[in-house]
Amino acid sequence: MMNNRTTRSLGAVVALGTSVALLAACSSSSDSADSATSESSAAAAPVSNSAATPRLTVSYDGGVLVLDAATLETVDDVTGIDGFTRLNPAGDGRHVFVSGSGAFTALDAGTWTSGSEHFTSTPALTDVKFDATTPGHVVRHDGKTVLFDDGTGKVEIFESAALLEGEKPETDTYTTPEAHHGVAVELSDGALLTTLGNEDERTGIVVLDADRKEIVRNEECPGVHGEAVAADETVVVGCQDGLLIYRDGAITKVQSPDAYGRIGNQAGDEDSPVLLGDYKVDPDAELERPTRVSLTDTVTGELTLVDLGTSYTFRSLGRGPAGEAIVLGTDGALHVIDVNSKSVTQTIPVVDAWEEPVEWQEPRPALFVHEGTAFVSDPAKNSIHAVDLSTGEVTQTGELAHTPNELTGVTG
Repeated sequence: MMNNRTTRSLGAVVALGTSVALLAACSSSSDSADSATSESSAAAAPVSNSAATPRLTVSYDGGVLVLDAATLETVDDVTGIDGFTRLNPAGDGRHVFVSGSGAFTALDAGTWTSGSEHFTSTPALTDVKFDATTPGHVVRHDGKTVLFDDGTGKVEIFESAALLEGEKPETDTYTTPEAHHGVAVELSDGALLTTLGNEDERTGIVVLDADRKEIVRNEECPGVHGEAVAADETVVVGCQDGLLIYRDGAITKVQSPDAYGRIGNQAGDEDSPVLLGDYKVDPDAELERPTRVSLTDTVTGELTLVDLGTSYTFRSLGRGPAGEAIVLGTDGALHVIDVNSKSVTQTIPVVDAWEEPVEWQEPRPALFVHEGTAFVSDPAKNSIHAVDLSTGEVTQTGELAHTPNELTGVTG
């Protein structure tokens, strides 16, 4: 299972500028659901705004809610999406990929009216689809979006901004030697980092140059999972016994302090050398509820464990505007960690205490951070909260018509 994305937590988003403001931005899994042809429900009259209007998208069983991030009011309810799906920002600041059976499908969180300086809110599932046997991770970096099909190992790469044209972008493709639940990242020089594995095991990563010739590889990463980008275009993937760090043309292994110390979900900040990750130590657990997170300095390789005193899930990891690590605990609070001092500096109560469900596809509170605001969903009360990270106050609460599951957003 994977969160996502994310990538900068549960979803780093990329704001792309044009002559006018556009609204628009690993975790995916091989367990994606059927996605039927979707249609937007009867929407309210179009709303215009000359300023950027960030939006949130919330999946539920049967569709996706699109919310105004400022008011938490529902802008539209995109229905007809059957089964469990994943949500990931597409990278252009406006679209979100809905990953279901057979495709990555772009959901437009709002439509720009040509020739106008106003944004008209008409969210809808688009005809832009990237076929995939088992759609997996969606990665955004350096203006590129990279899709990974777990069922075939096919990697598709395109300019994120090209989605704004309203048509399916041209793509560069690469297929891994064997299909597996994996991930890929294209770097600014055209190099491609991909995971290595097959249906039985995942072992490490390989980096290919722009001509797809091998630069370097490392296969000392059992159970490789997830990715994140840190400062200086440092790419990190998790292992069952630590991390692999790709930096300046070389791969370094960071060993966990435990023989089995799995870091499978990460939240990076491209301005910070420190990576936030989860940390699990029981290889035999049906569901381990960890209370420690990992902080890894990608320059020195130092790995530090921070005990939160509460458990958390793969949808709990985020990064704040100053690079602080943010973790949503099952105690219902946000735990803010200074990545330099490696200590919790603030605890912000948001929702009631909860317990992680055994099935990873089941709803549980989720975290998405946009600039200085943390958004926290509350499936128990069909609601969502906005938290001002500078004050620690819950500034808005929105009521939802459906039980929320996945949560992400676009920048506008």
